[in-house]
Parts: sequence; structure tokens; C-alpha cells
Amino acid sequence: MSATDTPRTSRTVFAEPLGAADLRRFTDTSAEASLLRLEQLAHLMDTAFLIPGTNRRVGLDALIGLVPVIGDIAGMAIASYIVYEARRLGAPRWLVWRMMGNVAFDGAVGAVPLAGDLFDAAFKANRRNVRLLRKHLEKKGSLRPNEIEGTATHLD
Repeated sequence: MSATDTPRTSRTVFAEPLGAADLRRFTDTSAEASLLRLEQLAHLMDTAFLIPGTNRRVGLDALIGLVPVIGDIAGMAIASYIVYEARRLGAPRWLVWRMMGNVAFDGAVGAVPLAGDLFDAAFKANRRNVRLLRKHLEKKGSLRPNEIEGTATHLD
């Protein structure tokens, strides 16, 4: 080994490029990774912010819904992405239709000025749809259960 050669260690051989882990997180198409991304999106859209002085949570859906027409269309487009991902993950037609019904109902009522904005803050279609998808994937066996059903007994 000459003076200009640098020793190769396992650290330099296996080092991954900066940002590779973040990229892998967004490109992982497994059911668990996809559902985690959808749950984060639903949280951002429906329950990300706490209204000061109350115990109510709202998300970006309620805030962008304040912009007439464009806000409602944008909210429905994001909610439709959740339905698209559900279909990609193998959700049956009846579940996709139910999720689309939630999106359509949220969009139709949300388009009504003022009352629709209050409804957007209360209905939370994205959280409902992700919960429906989670239940389906757990039942199908594609996903480990988030909660264990049954009765817990404390043993002394």
C-alpha cells in the first residue's frame, strides 16, 4: 500500500448517499410503508392543528376549503389519492366505492359556503378512509394488527 492509497473500511464501502434513506421511505411500495404514508397524509389533512381554547382538531382540508371552489377541488384531489392508493394496495371494489362515497360527500357538502367549511372541520373523510383501508388490510393478512382484540388479564 502506497502513501497515496487510503485504506477502505467497511464504513466507506457500505455508506449510502446522503438522502438515500429518505428517498427509500418515499419509494417503498409495501403495504405497511404505504399505509404509514397515507396515515401521515390523513393526519395532515384532517387533524394536524389544535384550535386554541378548544379540544377540536382541524387539518389543511378545512383551511384550504376556505378558498372557494379551488380549495374544495384541491381537498378532493388529495382525498382521491388516498382512494387510488387503496385500490393499488388491493382493496376490493366495494371498499373503494365506500371510500369514494366519503370523498364525494365531503366534497359536495364542503362546497356549501360557510356551513361546508364547518362540516369539513368535523367530517374528516381522509381519516375515515385510511381507517377503513387499515381494517381491510389487517383482515386480509397483509398488515399486522394495530390493536390486539381480546381481554387482557394481569397475572401476579
